Amino acid sequence: MLRSPIKLRPLRLIGTVALLLLLLSQVSAVPDRDFKTTPIMRLETRTLIQMLEYFHYNKNAVTPDDYPQLISDYLKELDPQRLFFTTVDEQAFRRQYGPRVETDLAYLGNIDTAFEIYKNYEQRVKTRTTWLFEELKQNIDFTSTETYTPDRSKSPFPATAAEADDLWRRRIKYEIIQDLLAKKPIEDAKATVRKRYERMLKNLGDIESSDVQETFLSSLTRMYDPHSAYFSSDTLQDFSIQMKLSLVGIGAVLSIEDDGNCVIREVVPGGPAYTSGQIHATDKIIAVQQPGGENIEVIGMKLRRIVDMIRGDKNTKVTLTILPHDAVDATKTKQVVITRDVIKLNSARASASIYEVPNGQNQTTPVGVIALNSFYGPSDDTKENEGKNTATKDVAELIGKLQQQGIKALVIDLRRNGGGLLSEAVDLTGLFIKQGPVVQVKDSLGHLTVDSDNDPAIAYAGPLTVLTSRFSASASEIFAGALQNYGRAVIIGDSTTHGKGTVQAVLEMKNYLPRLSQNIEHTGAAKLTVQKFYLPNGSSTQKKGVTPDITLPSIDDFLPIGEADLPHALIWDEIKSSSFDGHTMARTAVKPLLAASRERQGSLNEFLYLKKTIDWFKERQEQKSISLNLAQRQASKLADDDYKKKIDAERDILAKANFATRVVKLDSVLTAEATAPKAAAATLEDGDTDAPDAEAQSKLDIHLRETLRVVIDGLHLNQDQQLSATNHAPSTTPTSLPKS
Repeated sequence: MLRSPIKLRPLRLIGTVALLLLLLSQVSAVPDRDFKTTPIMRLETRTLIQMLEYFHYNKNAVTPDDYPQLISDYLKELDPQRLFFTTVDEQAFRRQYGPRVETDLAYLGNIDTAFEIYKNYEQRVKTRTTWLFEELKQNIDFTSTETYTPDRSKSPFPATAAEADDLWRRRIKYEIIQDLLAKKPIEDAKATVRKRYERMLKNLGDIESSDVQETFLSSLTRMYDPHSAYFSSDTLQDFSIQMKLSLVGIGAVLSIEDDGNCVIREVVPGGPAYTSGQIHATDKIIAVQQPGGENIEVIGMKLRRIVDMIRGDKNTKVTLTILPHDAVDATKTKQVVITRDVIKLNSARASASIYEVPNGQNQTTPVGVIALNSFYGPSDDTKENEGKNTATKDVAELIGKLQQQGIKALVIDLRRNGGGLLSEAVDLTGLFIKQGPVVQVKDSLGHLTVDSDNDPAIAYAGPLTVLTSRFSASASEIFAGALQNYGRAVIIGDSTTHGKGTVQAVLEMKNYLPRLSQNIEHTGAAKLTVQKFYLPNGSSTQKKGVTPDITLPSIDDFLPIGEADLPHALIWDEIKSSSFDGHTMARTAVKPLLAASRERQGSLNEFLYLKKTIDWFKERQEQKSISLNLAQRQASKLADDDYKKKIDAERDILAKANFATRVVKLDSVLTAEATAPKAAAATLEDGDTDAPDAEAQSKLDIHLRETLRVVIDGLHLNQDQQLSATNHAPSTTPTSLPKS
């Protein structure tokens, strides 16, 4: 129920966008400051509550009885690793502020509660840091059998001050051991830890009242769903700049995790980070270094400061210390030199290759593969003479070229596609079906819109396969799910896609404040989830994603990278099916393909290799507690290093059996390459992010190789009709597969 009327204006939907969260550093110290609720903060707070209750898709998710939970959630935002507050603190804060927090926010717009708790947090940090510096002066025993759990984001606060002291004593030991394993002397390791917390003290001193406001109000919005947030005026400005891609940088979207780590949420196709081949979504940035400067650790640093350090002039270099997303040990970092540049649009566009796949008859069959990493379209700043590049037009051109070269089947690779323009997902689907509904979009009022392909023309009517992963999100899931609904393609990949089935809108506060307040220049914005996606058959892509017809083993399935891993994620549900001329693929058609794939998964050396790497990764992921015995850690590190060498050698041997391939390029890309000035060869060490990466060149792409084999199986089974653009599932049972 709305507390009071709100002036409504049309919503400007921007689709799926990367979330730039601004959290607080987990440790720091600060000068004395007088934080208190300003008049504009009061207006924005009351307006935000009204916007949540009117516009948000899940508008009834938070009731008055839920507001005391905001106190606990805010404490966890301030202290994500549960190191400074205790359970006694949490209970006391809830007793003191919980009963009045709803009235303060919804009716008074008062966020003094946030500032009062924050002052307590600052004092705890000062006290703890003083204690820590004294502790570093003591001799430390590295022979005990103690352990430490580095990730405490899901742990409770320590029960008592004594328990907190013990927790910190073990944390310091854990951090020092990390440096000792890198062969630093003990005094240097202690100095590094001290410097880390001195820097965090300085970072905390940079916190402004608007940062506290943003953290507190975003804690509230995330009670509705994980993608909603409050943007301060500064963050809104950063967000607007990023959406226009007008700043030179590395081409990555960053955020801060609960543990204070800077995480790469999205790698922009065509940007320097993407073309380096060494940086991926969910990797962590540990440190940033300018040429000739100090390698500055960024753990606990404000997001704005990290972004400012990474941004810079075109053609200048920055060195990032990266902890890969699949690293099992915090010591397994790597340094990546990136040359700052504008986004290279040609690199971001669809690309194609033809693979010569053995067909069991001492011959090969040409299969086309189109890699599409986003559903892109022309930006608002695109000039008329620059052309209007879209994902659909580019894919259509590549399909034509692939068909001219005689491909017998086509694979669309969406494994790195995090989404993009919904209109492009609809149009691209239309390249493979005659016509019909592609996606149903439902808003918070229950209004339903059906986006359809109305063009009966088909660009490709042959056998089609879509390759997905847990990173395939939003528009990717619409495309894959629609083709699955129509029985038009075999879907292959991880156990499911990402599960991002919602749409967000950024609503600037100045457009919703009372009329007399609308001349205020610096206001923030609300980023709210306002719509939900459904496939033609009525099934939501939210949370569950799209389940492939054929699942391949993957490390991704053991990483917390899906929508279902986020707190307060909206539920999966179904609505009424739209009227469309198609059916999901008959089980009799998929069953032999699945059986043949499972047989290979149990026998081929590459799957045995994959199983070993997954088992090794799972075993280390399950080790939540890390030994604080230096000798044990050194032995474990030697064993891990030895295993890595052996597994890399095995990978390189298996990669020698990669299928022969040739690249097919867009005409505009060929023209750009022909007219571009030729430069001297450069290397990654020179800071050239387009230089070939030796590891990437020898990469063993097991999922793609198996997908190509499944395609050949389908051709053997003569399933062309079943995989064609008839919009109908097959009516006949295929024959058995030949032995291979």
